[in-house]
Amino acid sequence: MARRGLLIILSSPSGAGKSTLARALIDWDADIRFSVSATTRAPRPGEVDGRDYHFRSRAAFQAQVAAGEMLEHAEVFGNFYGSPRAPVVEAMAAGRDTLFDIDWQGGQQIRNSSLGKEVVSVFVLPPSIHELAARLRARGQDTPEVIQARMARARDEISHWAEYDYVLVNRDLEQAGAELRAIVAAERLRRDRQPDLTGFVRALNTEFEEMKDDLRA
Repeated sequence: MARRGLLIILSSPSGAGKSTLARALIDWDADIRFSVSATTRAPRPGEVDGRDYHFRSRAAFQAQVAAGEMLEHAEVFGNFYGSPRAPVVEAMAAGRDTLFDIDWQGGQQIRNSSLGKEVVSVFVLPPSIHELAARLRARGQDTPEVIQARMARARDEISHWAEYDYVLVNRDLEQAGAELRAIVAAERLRRDRQPDLTGFVRALNTEFEEMKDDLRA
C-alpha cells in the first residue's frame, strides 16, 4: 500500500553524533534521502556543489527565501543554511522519506510549515557534557575558539529537547542507531500515514459480503 514520505528531523548539539546516525540510517534504507541544504558558506576541501550542499551567494540565498523556496532557514556562525522546498515535496508525494540534519530552529520551522503533519522529529543527547567536549576535540576539525563557541551553543540547543517527538541518548552508537531505525519503522506504519488503508479495509469487508453463504455452510 502506498504511503506519504516522512520528513525525519534529526537534531543535536554538535558532537553528539547526529551526522553519524543520519548516515547509518540512510545505509539501512536507500529509500531515505538526505535533504541537501543550501548554504552561503564556502565549500570545504572535497565538497561538491549539489551533493554535499547547494552553495549560494548571500544574495541568491535571500532571494530564494523571499520567493518561499526554502522550507526552513537559519543563520549559524555568520552563514545562512536552508532546506530547498521543491525536492522535499516531490519525495514526499513519491513515498520517499527525507532526512534533515538540522538544528532546533530549522526543525521548528518545518514543524510549523504546511508539511508539519508528516514530520517525525528526533533529538540526540550526549551521555555527558564532558563526553561532548571530548568528542569535539577528538574530531580535530576546529580551533579551541570554535570548540568553545560550539559548547556555548550546545547548552541552548539542549534546552529545546522537549520540543521533539523522540529523544535518544547516544551512549552507544550501535544501540542509538537501532533505536532510530525502530522509530522510523513504527512511524511508517501509523494509520494516518497510509492513505490507501481505508480502501483496503473496504475491500476486506466486500470479501466478507461475498463469502456470507460460504461462512454459513
